[in-house]
Amino acid sequence: MRVILAKPRGFCAGVERAIKCVEQALERYGAPVYVLNDIVHNANVVNDLRAKGAVFVKDLSNVPPHSHLLFSAHGVGPSRWEEAKALHLEVIDATCPLVEKVHHEASRFAKQDHTIILIGEEGHDETVGTKGWAPNNIRVVLTEEEVEQLEVPDETKLAYITQTTLSVDDCQRVIDALRRRFPHIAGPKSADICYATQNRQAAVNALAPYVDLVLVVGDRESANSNRLAEICRSRNKPAYLISDAGAIQDDWLDGVESILLTAGASAPESLVEGVLAYLKERGAEEIEETEIMAENVHFKLPASIA
Repeated sequence: MRVILAKPRGFCAGVERAIKCVEQALERYGAPVYVLNDIVHNANVVNDLRAKGAVFVKDLSNVPPHSHLLFSAHGVGPSRWEEAKALHLEVIDATCPLVEKVHHEASRFAKQDHTIILIGEEGHDETVGTKGWAPNNIRVVLTEEEVEQLEVPDETKLAYITQTTLSVDDCQRVIDALRRRFPHIAGPKSADICYATQNRQAAVNALAPYVDLVLVVGDRESANSNRLAEICRSRNKPAYLISDAGAIQDDWLDGVESILLTAGASAPESLVEGVLAYLKERGAEEIEETEIMAENVHFKLPASIA
């Protein structure tokens, strides 16, 4: 059995930055430090940080006054900042800079009194945070069908923005549908889908045709990881999203001679190594890493923790 390792895969710059923020805060201030929601969408990462002293909360009422609080990579709306200030919390903002870009776009379009179509998943942490920057202007859609059902007050004051972790192809189809229905719709100056999401999808698109099976290491809560598996399935390629090697079912490998192994942007490389070890035990003799494009992006830590 042959295994192709997709590159790039795994941690993106925003995830690396968010995890370092938590680790740096623990080192500087000691445990506990509090994190609103999961710092990134990966249970393995969250459990590791929890073991080091991070406390993950869903509500700021669970954070003692004057504590250190981190906002996750997915970002939050202004109301969370106001709530944290009222509770006298020391905030460390781990919002991914590329998500922050979308927040700025939402604010800009809202100031221009535009109705804003946010292409994204309703209820996803990133979408919830983005909506907070223009709560009275934003409407969320995810499909072309939802675009057809849209009713807007003024078609001349209309703009779209997108969640950063969507399928590039699916998102483009929704954008095209918006432009067909609303020819004057404005958009971001540059694409909102992040570089890491695009690169990991490009690698899967390039390499999946040459294998019998695709394994995507990632959390089921991770939007970008789910997209990688969905892209392969849409091309009639068997693909499974797995949290770690323990999630693999032996019958998936029956008759399989070649496997593509990749990982979502919030999945640590240690989990990929665990899957490789499992596959080697079951007959994988040839491991080949194939780089589709170079990736060398890093984000500075926030000034409050640098």
